[in-house]
Amino acid sequence: MATIGEASKEYKSSQTMNIADLEKVSTDLQLVEDEFEFTDRVTGQPKKVQQEVIIIDDVKYRVPQTCKQQLKILLEDNPNLKFFKVKKTGEGKENTKYQVIPLME
Repeated sequence: MATIGEASKEYKSSQTMNIADLEKVSTDLQLVEDEFEFTDRVTGQPKKVQQEVIIIDDVKYRVPQTCKQQLKILLEDNPNLKFFKVKKTGEGKENTKYQVIPLME
């Protein structure tokens, strides 16, 4: 049996992170369909949501549609782009904005 300290060191959150939490993202990472369930605050009923994620070291990072749209434009101008990062501003579903920034290798 592990101590709480040992178990804590091995703990990995099951919460999905955001692509903006990464310093550098490769354009070669696989995009995976994912689904999560939560309880709706208004109805109290369970609700399932589909999302696309990339997985790095067993951690899921959500990829918003706006990031894919912006990356598409960057790749049209530079098909050899290998890395990018995402800046996130604002909070909440309505006020969050993402900016995809190309990076040099």
